[in-house]
Amino acid sequence: MSAVRTLRIAAGAEAASLAVLLANLLTVHAQPVTSLAGPLHGTAYLVVIAATWQATTAADAGARWCALVPGVGGLLALRRVRTRTAAPATTPAEG
Repeated sequence: MSAVRTLRIAAGAEAASLAVLLANLLTVHAQPVTSLAGPLHGTAYLVVIAATWQATTAADAGARWCALVPGVGGLLALRRVRTRTAAPATTPAEG
């Protein structure tokens, strides 16, 4: 599995688990939901950081910094990695 695909899955899990945790906190605050979603969120956060480091080069330190933002950092890093890889390669003009 490529690092970008791992990052995509982990970023989705990180954001979804944060949404579940916040919804639980604002409504019934059920302990079983917290016990399940809390470790899932923490694990997804760590996987996002590791996958971002594997998917980027040293030149793209911005994506690595974005990955450190809890909750939405995975989505920010994924967007930055995608735009970096989707940019067309420029070639020097022949003259």
